[in-house]
Amino acid sequence: MSKLSDGEKRKIQMISNKIIYIHGLQSNSQSKKAKKFASLFPEIEIPDFTGSFQERMDYLYPILGNEKDWTIIGSSFGGLMGSVFTCKHPEQVRKLVLLAPALVLPEFALQHFAPIDIPVVLVHGTNDELMPPMQVRELAAEVFENLEYIVIEDDHRLHKAIEELDWREILA
Repeated sequence: MSKLSDGEKRKIQMISNKIIYIHGLQSNSQSKKAKKFASLFPEIEIPDFTGSFQERMDYLYPILGNEKDWTIIGSSFGGLMGSVFTCKHPEQVRKLVLLAPALVLPEFALQHFAPIDIPVVLVHGTNDELMPPMQVRELAAEVFENLEYIVIEDDHRLHKAIEELDWREILA
């Protein structure tokens, strides 16, 4: 195992220890992405979600509680969940990282959320056939005023992005 440089240690210290990864609809806490984030951020919370959107949100709210400074990473359906939570409780979120988020679904696309100025990083693959990149980007840009968009040649699962991107930098 490689030792962390002083710069990497500072990046980790800059990241809130309140980090949660919210997996996608057909995924769980043992997915490739979940394991990668757990290896990089040992304090991360990675719960398993099942059921409908509302059932998953009902499970998410007690986990996040009333605490502030959360860094939320959401993949696909988990990105939808993280986005809705952030729009409803922006005062609790330090940063939102969206991985090919399912923003085209009615729970986000048909809502009229007020614009918010939380730092948001949206990572999307050019070959995503499930969540159309341009439509997702447009929906995100309507709500997230502080949006950084990272495009990578990858598909919806973003397995290439998970390995290639500097997640410590993105979450800093």
